[in-house]
Amino acid sequence: MTGTPPAAGPGEERWQARVRAPRVTLPRWARDAPDRCLYRSNASGTWELYAWNRTAGTHRQVTRRPHGTWTGAVDPEGAWIWWFADRDGGEFGVWTRQPFDGGPDEPATPLGPAYPAGLALGTGGLAVVGRATADGTSVHLCRPGADPVTVSEHPGDARVAALSRDGTLIAVAHDEHGDSRHPALRVLRTDGTTVADLWDGPGLGLTAGAFGPAPGDGRLLVEHERHGRTEPLLWDVRTGEVREIALGLPGETAADWYPDGSALLVSHTRHARDELYRYDVRSGDLTRIPTPPGSVGVPLDRISDAAAARPDGSVEYAWSSAAEPPVVRSTATGVLLTPPGPPCPPSVPVEDVWVDGPGGPVHALVSRPPGWSAPGACVFEVHGGPIGFDADIFDPSVAAWVDHGFAVVQVNYRGSTGYGAPWRDAIEGRPGLTELEDIDAVRAWAVASGLADPRRLVLAGRSWGGYLTLLGLGTRPAHWAVGVAAMPVADYLAAYEDETEELRAYDRSLFGGSPEEVPERYRASSPLTYADRVTAPLLVIAGENDPRCPIRQIDNYVARVAGLGLAHEVYRYDAGHGSLVAEERIRQIAATIGFARKHV
Repeated sequence: MTGTPPAAGPGEERWQARVRAPRVTLPRWARDAPDRCLYRSNASGTWELYAWNRTAGTHRQVTRRPHGTWTGAVDPEGAWIWWFADRDGGEFGVWTRQPFDGGPDEPATPLGPAYPAGLALGTGGLAVVGRATADGTSVHLCRPGADPVTVSEHPGDARVAALSRDGTLIAVAHDEHGDSRHPALRVLRTDGTTVADLWDGPGLGLTAGAFGPAPGDGRLLVEHERHGRTEPLLWDVRTGEVREIALGLPGETAADWYPDGSALLVSHTRHARDELYRYDVRSGDLTRIPTPPGSVGVPLDRISDAAAARPDGSVEYAWSSAAEPPVVRSTATGVLLTPPGPPCPPSVPVEDVWVDGPGGPVHALVSRPPGWSAPGACVFEVHGGPIGFDADIFDPSVAAWVDHGFAVVQVNYRGSTGYGAPWRDAIEGRPGLTELEDIDAVRAWAVASGLADPRRLVLAGRSWGGYLTLLGLGTRPAHWAVGVAAMPVADYLAAYEDETEELRAYDRSLFGGSPEEVPERYRASSPLTYADRVTAPLLVIAGENDPRCPIRQIDNYVARVAGLGLAHEVYRYDAGHGSLVAEERIRQIAATIGFARKHV
């Protein structure tokens, strides 16, 4: 499929308005100059970085790149804005910087192009840069006017996680124990020598947050999984003391520091919705911060990208629900930022459904069009990851389906986060096939309950959701009337050969080895294995420069279904793993819904 896709039908203008509506992300500020802020916005039609000087009340667009810009940071002194300048949306590139008040762009370091593996900025121009290449991961200390110093090299997956306030301690997450899904932590001095290591053993991961905000503070905030779910602890890397923080909350939690170090800002996620709390480090008191029902940030955000405490003690956070568009709020002032342009049209609320599955109760979210008459056309919109989950959050793609008369079902299958570590890790050794058992259980409920017409069921997803779509069409061909797979893993063996070393390490952890070590597992979980069983019309959407789901393995799958004479169309676009350009997103959504309407 090339050119302009078919019109989507009666709801077209409303759903397009949702994609084009200007939005902003949570502003992040310079630690020592908190009125100097950086945020992302799509106000230009493409997601780019913007500088906000709160004292002057001015906003300035910092980046202007054809494929948009997503990853950026402001240094602690508020002097420089850094961003990752990749090539054609392919995530391979270099760090670039610009003065906060404007000026020419310049290379931020002398380091050559690589995939990003973390960044931590200190005072005086100090930067700790993680780089991932085909040879593994390296960590470099960069100071103005000096050559970069390599402080760590690792043949597998590693990532710069944090830099202490005094610039003497570097926290790195790594998979030296052979499991990138459950990393360990190491704290290094700037000369590369080790200060301390923390590893909880096989199957238990650790995620580093930030060092304590006071100068000389050696406490590192860490998320652990010792009790079957993510919870915070404080690790004093100088003394070795580890203090677990028992919050008594039933869901999964993440935390960040208040600026004075007296308290933690806690995000609590349970059943696809979020809450915020303040935890007093000394007294242990936990206080709820009122927020509306819905989601704070997005499911893959770190807590620091979803909510943050200001120096005055107020909390700012990004919020939305399935029905209500995103907004950035402050506990002190209400709505914090209002982007220019027309407001985003709302959508419909989600309903919670729990279905008995082979691994336990499966949580699903259902969106019904107003005046819905069941049974009707229904799309299973499968989330990516698999790390991540579907939430009560605003999603223009889901809202577009609803506008066009489809009920939408989103399944938090085994492998999803937010439901405890055992649920997340249940797919290991048998990825893809396990998730589909849970999707199939919810599909059976949707048909038996009268929600879905079994002759008009659509299976659709992006990234890992696209992979599950192809795998589901091949392993359960009688269950689906049409499939739409965007940016999928399609041929797992070829994908492994072409993807980054970071993703290879992840796959080895997921499958229990490499394709050479456990070839039968990769074949059993590869959509290409079942391509000859597909009967439903299929649309494949693929990015030419995608490093996560490389184009060659998608071409292999498309060639196979074409050789078999199966009904299929292909939509290719010039970017990477998704697009930051509103008009390209509109074209992809139009292609998706237009294809489904044509066949159901």
